[in-house]
Amino acid sequence: MMKLSHKTKGNPIWVPLFFIFLLSILAACGSPEEEADQVVETPVVQTPVEELAEVSATETPLPVATNEVEPEPTEPPPPTSTTIPTSTIKPTSTAETATETPEATATDTPEPTATATQPAPTSPPAAVEPQATTAVEAQPTTAPIEPTAEPAATEPAAEPVLGVNLLPNPSFEEGHYNQDGVPELQLPNKWRLEWDTGPTGVGNEAWDVYVRPEVRVLSTAFLPPEEHNLYIYNGQNTVKAFKGSGAVSFRLLTDITLEPGTYVIEAKMFPDIVEKWENRQKVWSQDPSAAEFHFIVGDGGTVWTPQNYGQINVYNFTFTIDETKTIPIGIALKGKYALANNGWFIDDLSVRRIE
Repeated sequence: MMKLSHKTKGNPIWVPLFFIFLLSILAACGSPEEEADQVVETPVVQTPVEELAEVSATETPLPVATNEVEPEPTEPPPPTSTTIPTSTIKPTSTAETATETPEATATDTPEPTATATQPAPTSPPAAVEPQATTAVEAQPTTAPIEPTAEPAATEPAAEPVLGVNLLPNPSFEEGHYNQDGVPELQLPNKWRLEWDTGPTGVGNEAWDVYVRPEVRVLSTAFLPPEEHNLYIYNGQNTVKAFKGSGAVSFRLLTDITLEPGTYVIEAKMFPDIVEKWENRQKVWSQDPSAAEFHFIVGDGGTVWTPQNYGQINVYNFTFTIDETKTIPIGIALKGKYALANNGWFIDDLSVRRIE
């Protein structure tokens, strides 16, 4: 230093230049320090170490980390897409309502799972109810089967159990004759008529007596077509027994030989019991006992039975024969009032043995 100052003293012109040079050097040295200080201060304040760590992390690991972090929000959607309730809702056929509830609660993953479990308990009752209905439906299907078994038991009694018809000329198709030569007593062949005379026992008037009826064997040619089904039940003929304004009591009989056994006798008829006519229309008797019927089997038979007027009546009676014998068998009819008409159409009689 002393040498420098000695040299400067010898050269006074360089002194100021030297100081200027020193100042410039000092200035140059001072400015980088400040700049360095600024550079250091700015990263410390603006970009702390945490941010630098994040910057460094974003360069390489963050892409992987972001892929790992992003699945966390995306993990809830997969359970909603593969919702457990959807598998349980399929059998209940309510998939539309199940898909709507996850969409409404897609933001919160726990809520859709909770709501998804709700349809699951409601679906089993829906499945249980049809099971109950099917069980109930099975009962009525089995119930009608029992009644069908009963007719099966009765059907043999109607056809296979009964034998052939043992009555002669049972449907009056084998001709007719005039009994005792009386034209008003036209009887079917192998049949005869018996009748009562005398008081009816219902009054003391001149008409309270039984009189002889009239009998005709009528074919379809003597009846209008609309009356065929009413009066003819087998074949082409029917027997008409009647009396106008007179009380009657008679029997239509035949004789047959029966062997020991049990038999069924059957008769079909249309009681034409007319109290009066109004405007050419029949007015049926209002007294249920005005006309009565019973079977005759040998010395016995049935009791008197009231009839239903203006419709087909079917009667049957079961009886037993202990020994082989020939007996009278037939029907008895009675109209105890002298009405406008006491009449019957009779057809298709039968006696069959129970085999």
